[in-house]
Amino acid sequence: MRVRATSRVLAVIGDPVAHSLSPAMHNAAIAALGFDAVYVALHATGATFEVVARGVLAAGGALNVTVPFKRQAAELVAAPSEAVRRTGACNTLWGDGVRPDGDNTDIAGIREASRVLLSGRRVERAVVIGTGGSARAAAVAVADEWPGATVLIVSRDAERAQAFVAWAEKASVGCRVGVGDGGPAELMVNTTPLGLRPEDPLPLEGHALERLAPAGVLDLVYAKGQTPLVRAAQALGARAADGRGVLVAQGASAFTRFFGVPAPTEIMRAAVEDALRA
Repeated sequence: MRVRATSRVLAVIGDPVAHSLSPAMHNAAIAALGFDAVYVALHATGATFEVVARGVLAAGGALNVTVPFKRQAAELVAAPSEAVRRTGACNTLWGDGVRPDGDNTDIAGIREASRVLLSGRRVERAVVIGTGGSARAAAVAVADEWPGATVLIVSRDAERAQAFVAWAEKASVGCRVGVGDGGPAELMVNTTPLGLRPEDPLPLEGHALERLAPAGVLDLVYAKGQTPLVRAAQALGARAADGRGVLVAQGASAFTRFFGVPAPTEIMRAAVEDALRA
């Protein structure tokens, strides 16, 4: 891929962001379609996020947004999609730097990955670990795919957990804090970054994972050789997957919004798999 002065710059913005495979995935798609563009990873802080995001958009670029800026991104959007309005979180920005468009493509990605993981099994109880923008997307995905399901939210911060429940009520998501003693859960989704580093603890203690006995575990973190949570869940007999499928699904949706053409999804998937094998 040749980068020129005319090349359109697109980016994923987050903290941390160096681990992201979005550049490999999007650049493979850009090269396949012969576009004059390049996709990079940009690190930002809470203080610099808006300036960086608006700057990329003002230059004609577009953005994917990752942890921890999805809710901050939603505040920038002048024409939010229904998904952004419902979750208050945005992971895709395009348009100009003053009044950008925005969407939350995580919902569809998580919904599809969960459906495939469970092979048609209905969810009555789902455990969502985390309270950020990805957790909101996961909760909405569960509520939309399995109406009437209860989302059990797990967080190390009690205040954030209660705020999540308050949001969920407004978003028509049945939700309560903690896993309690109500029996097993059919689905567990980890939306925290725990698992990015080898020294990270499991996002949920092993005994709690064993007690919940989820049929399916979806870890939005992805890693070579799978994540510790995926390996722990598989050892207990659960079907488990890391976040690479969600990454490809939401990335393909974002690509279509960025360029106005169907995304070469299989090329994007192959780029992610190649990067995780390297």
